[in-house]
Amino acid sequence: MKQVQYKMIVLDMDDTLLTDDHTISEENKEMIFKAQEMGVYVVLASGRPTSAMTAYAKELKMDFYNSFMLSYNGAVITDLKEDAILFEQMLTKEQIHELYDYSLKNKTHIITYLNDEIVSETDSEYIDVEKHITGLTHNKVASFKDAVQSNAVKCILLEEPSYLKTVEDDLKLTMPHLSVSMSKPFFLEVAQYGIDKAYSLKKLAEKLNIHQSEIIAVGNAGNDLTMIEYAGLGVWVDNVTPELREKADLIVASNNDHGVAEVINRFILN
Repeated sequence: MKQVQYKMIVLDMDDTLLTDDHTISEENKEMIFKAQEMGVYVVLASGRPTSAMTAYAKELKMDFYNSFMLSYNGAVITDLKEDAILFEQMLTKEQIHELYDYSLKNKTHIITYLNDEIVSETDSEYIDVEKHITGLTHNKVASFKDAVQSNAVKCILLEEPSYLKTVEDDLKLTMPHLSVSMSKPFFLEVAQYGIDKAYSLKKLAEKLNIHQSEIIAVGNAGNDLTMIEYAGLGVWVDNVTPELREKADLIVASNNDHGVAEVINRFILN
């Protein structure tokens, strides 16, 4: 690979930047600070709600270094220095209701996000995982449709992984007008048509006048694939979803073994 002067590194959070206990290792942190000192943009790109990313961004001093976050799988872009939303694309109330009907028919759980709360009609071990990851309150409602009377950024369908994989294939065929991707084996993410991490990364790069060849993207799952393919250098951590393994330019150490630090050390510092 010829040496490019990379100007931006975009990092998925869960299972990529974060270790399994949802923390940023000292090794990763040290390398991220070095990259930012050099003037390289470090951008977080996650399926997480914006509020479940902010503390990590501050821990990395991304507000000080004028950086950005892509939350909800790219449906929202936040300018951290200005604490302002640059872009936001929602699902309509009607689309969310349509997804609810689909989830009933296909026997999955469904959640969305309103007023910084997780909204669902049901309880599930998989919804518990999302509560644990995001730290958001779970608002369990009697009627999902009655509760959702406005647009919202995204929905997640949740179920046992091998079954959910078949639902993913079916949903893509049934609702080609929506953006569907897997963030964890039991999280099937649904956003507005065309919305994914690559879409908002491209928008941000154009705003900052950075060419896609000058971007590194690091991820581990299906909802990272578009940005891995878009970036000049697309990198998986070693714990990547097995069927995606061949689809990046490079594989580095796992999320627990400071893969992000390895990328920065090899391609930004050297």
